[in-house]
Amino acid sequence: PWRIGIDLGGTKIEIAVLDHNGRIQLRKRVATPQGHYEATLQAVADLITAVEHEIGQKASIGIATPGALSPATAVMKNANSTCLNGRPLDRDLEALLARPIRMANDADCFALSETIDGAAAGANIVFGVILGTGVGGGIVINQQLIKGPNAIAGEWGHNPLPWPKDDERPGPSCYCGRFGCIETFLSGPGLSADHYRHSGQQTSVEDIVTQAATDADKAATLDRYSDRLARALAHVINILDPEVIVLGGGLSNVAQLYTTVPERWGQWIFSDHVATRLVPPHHGASSGVRGAAWLWPPV
Repeated sequence: PWRIGIDLGGTKIEIAVLDHNGRIQLRKRVATPQGHYEATLQAVADLITAVEHEIGQKASIGIATPGALSPATAVMKNANSTCLNGRPLDRDLEALLARPIRMANDADCFALSETIDGAAAGANIVFGVILGTGVGGGIVINQQLIKGPNAIAGEWGHNPLPWPKDDERPGPSCYCGRFGCIETFLSGPGLSADHYRHSGQQTSVEDIVTQAATDADKAATLDRYSDRLARALAHVINILDPEVIVLGGGLSNVAQLYTTVPERWGQWIFSDHVATRLVPPHHGASSGVRGAAWLWPPV
């Protein structure tokens, strides 16, 4: 059976069709109707109709969403596409399409995609990390996505930065209402804000990364980032002990993280040897649609 995966983003809706070997046979994207819930539902339905007409068959449907369905209320929560919040997105789409769908948070879909046939293929315990506008994560064990009774499995970004130094307390304020969350240090905006606090320079993440080799202030900012990422991931390893951690999001492109972070995390990990691998994503930006498609397991 073929699978349809949809990545429902804040600016674009992307759809892809995977064949039984997991190869993408067709993909399309349209702009997300801004702030309009019903138009968003219709855009998703229209994409599905169009690709199924093109492939000449019906396929299973999985959707990667910002935010998550609340187990308590059965409506969306924590979505940065705010028109989705408070809405029963899965039930409304199932009613519109007259068939079942499966849905998961975009970070969960990233983790699942990289586990099934990506950078963590063959691993039994995988932690997928999003380092982008926010900091998210997903956990896959034995190729099964871990959801949890509160639908927050893997949400490490709103734990406090572990083993904080004096100048990291209480830490920047976070939109969740607390201070010093991992997200306030390790997101893209968090990296830029840290650079400004230490150097007084308003600088983009891209400039910090590309100019670090020749600019001492930017090199120091990246060094602090590596150190904090090492501590934050050590905390995860102490709890989950994953075989592989896959980085995603814009900051996963910073090549030096894959050497500097594992060099540093050992001092914080409760073991005499660390076998966990830190790897870049194999599917990258395609992991949202691929992971959504894989929400329907292989048969």
